[in-house]
Amino acid sequence: MEENRRTRPDEVYSKRIRAGKKRTYFIDVKTTKNDDYYLTITESKRDFKHPNYYIKHKIFLYKEDFNKFLTALTETIDHVKTELLPDYEFDMYDKMEEYNKDGSFDTVDFDMEESKSEKKSENESKDETDDVTEEEKDKE
Repeated sequence: MEENRRTRPDEVYSKRIRAGKKRTYFIDVKTTKNDDYYLTITESKRDFKHPNYYIKHKIFLYKEDFNKFLTALTETIDHVKTELLPDYEFDMYDKMEEYNKDGSFDTVDFDMEESKSEKKSENESKDETDDVTEEEKDKE
């Protein structure tokens, strides 16, 4: 997630969530004329038929609904993770992109990362086996 700088007078705070190459989500805190606050949640995706255009969908979320919305969202995500897809590795998406200090990001070669961790596990197993062998030798 990236924090954006204030770009419009009614925007108080903004977060950008890049979701691959096709989608970006924006969560913005905005203010009303009466100095009240609300959120806009925007999905923005490229329109491949018109390269310089984006298709946007917005949800307006008002302060009186924050708790209900958060509760429902959390319960729904938990249901998918625990009941519908309990064996799915959701955390792998966090590892697929590495963010640079300048805000840009690089896609990680996930197969390469897995093979590194597999090799590390194999080496640790060998080390444990070697330790056991050394302990057995000491006993003899």
